[in-house]
Amino acid sequence: MYYLWVFLIGGFICMLGQVLIIYTNITSARILVTFVLIGVVLQAFNIFDPISTFARAGVNVPIIGFGASLAKGAISAVKAKGLLGAFTGGLEATAGGIAAAIIFAFIFSLIFKSKTKN
Repeated sequence: MYYLWVFLIGGFICMLGQVLIIYTNITSARILVTFVLIGVVLQAFNIFDPISTFARAGVNVPIIGFGASLAKGAISAVKAKGLLGAFTGGLEATAGGIAAAIIFAFIFSLIFKSKTKN
């Protein structure tokens, strides 16, 4: 049952993004930023953690979880370091994921040849 809920919630989030791409003129980049912002807002109002406890990877793996991680890192760094933590905390909390994305993007850029869309 656990896997079913993770699949349904994660699938719903991805379906929302796809519906926005198909039926609106919003670019995929703006949808991406909107999802990150949703994660930040949910974390800022302490709503993300109860959702995450229930949905687990279904909400943590999509980009909404990345936004929540950014906000959680910034909030904890502000408590520890003051205002400077607002600028450094989010990156400290997500540095591993960002580094992995950069490394894998570089490896795949060496393996595959990019093509422009017609």
